[in-house]
Amino acid sequence: MSEDDDLRKRVRREGGEVPRSGLARLWKTGRAAAKMGASVLGGSFRGRGEGLDAAKLEDVEKLVVSLGELKGIAMKAGQILGYVDPTLRDELRERLAILQTQSSATPFAVVRSTVEAAFGERADTLLAEMNPEPLAIASIGQVHRARVDGVEVAVKVRHPGIRDAVEADFGAASVGIVFAKMFAPGGGGESVKGFVDEARRAILEETDFALEGERQSRFRAWLTDDPDLVVPEVLDAWRHESVLVTRWTPGLSLDAWLASNPSPALRDRVGVALFRFYVGTLYARGSFHADPHPGNYAFLPDGRVVLYDFGCVRDFEPGVRHAFALVARSLRRGDDDAAARALASLGVPSETAEERARAARLLRAFFAPLLEHGVRAMASDEAMEAKSILASKRELLKLRLPGQLLFLLRIRFGLYAILARLGARADWGALEAGWAEASGTLDA
Repeated sequence: MSEDDDLRKRVRREGGEVPRSGLARLWKTGRAAAKMGASVLGGSFRGRGEGLDAAKLEDVEKLVVSLGELKGIAMKAGQILGYVDPTLRDELRERLAILQTQSSATPFAVVRSTVEAAFGERADTLLAEMNPEPLAIASIGQVHRARVDGVEVAVKVRHPGIRDAVEADFGAASVGIVFAKMFAPGGGGESVKGFVDEARRAILEETDFALEGERQSRFRAWLTDDPDLVVPEVLDAWRHESVLVTRWTPGLSLDAWLASNPSPALRDRVGVALFRFYVGTLYARGSFHADPHPGNYAFLPDGRVVLYDFGCVRDFEPGVRHAFALVARSLRRGDDDAAARALASLGVPSETAEERARAARLLRAFFAPLLEHGVRAMASDEAMEAKSILASKRELLKLRLPGQLLFLLRIRFGLYAILARLGARADWGALEAGWAEASGTLDA
């Protein structure tokens, strides 16, 4: 058994109910946060170029086990660490990547009780051919394979107590500070408060699987004719706030797909498809899938990408999309004043020359991968390294952007990192500009 498999087994072992009281989670989360603070916030996430990448492997493995036990926002923080920086040492990323699909399992007896509570007498139909061994265990729920009415399905069951646990996490001041620094290090005041409030809303919504099913069906309808993207069908008769049943649609993980040595052309196709999904739907539909970690998609033999987990979806009003598109277009054209005016429409101060210059400088740091013209890869050594990105992010908070927009910007760093790992090549800025133009967003 490899070290990676051994860690996966340790993380996956059955656990008890998710700790949900403030004291219980504060004790456990506090210890995990302290480890994370020592190895991460004290290093790379404060811009000193050390931290997580310099951490001992055994310490990272202990952190992975702790976060897997806690689930909730603690586990989400670990997931983000595993993919946001493509320069991270392979062995560290591999350990942290375990959290994308594994944590301590909810015992099947508890899973059975949850399904029975959701569907009453009908539950036996679903439970009759359900595999008690979970396929994947995420921060909010776990997935079991089953068969219902002759159809192979994936059954996502919520961890009992997880909503209370998330509430407890956000109610603990120390945990809120760590989480805020993970996403917006160095910030303070209303910007961070707005971000944390938005993150709290988003993660609590993830605990409602009925809402997730509605969102997944919406995206499936939008992408039905897309040649490269697949959204599994939701079985509406088996949708509940604590259980979600979808058609079984398996595929290779990102690591397994990359190990298959896909051709440059296929890498380009997949990269553009993911970019279209995460960015194109923002302009075309006003909705943004805000959780791009690699556990949320898989790869089919024909090169198509299967998209999972629609719990974290944010919707943006036309005015916000219009302003965001104007910022991107203005920066790509080198018109800093127009970019500042677009930000002003979002309530960002741009009255003085200094404020306008700061806005242009910092937004250029964020949009850097999209400002180059022509076909190119998202290189991991330019505007992608965590210390550089997050150093700019600290300054970006001075713009006092709305919390919802901060959430969007922060998640896009993760998408850049995934595209860098793929080695996909495209004219990324032109793609985004084209989608904005085609959607009419710039005419709003």
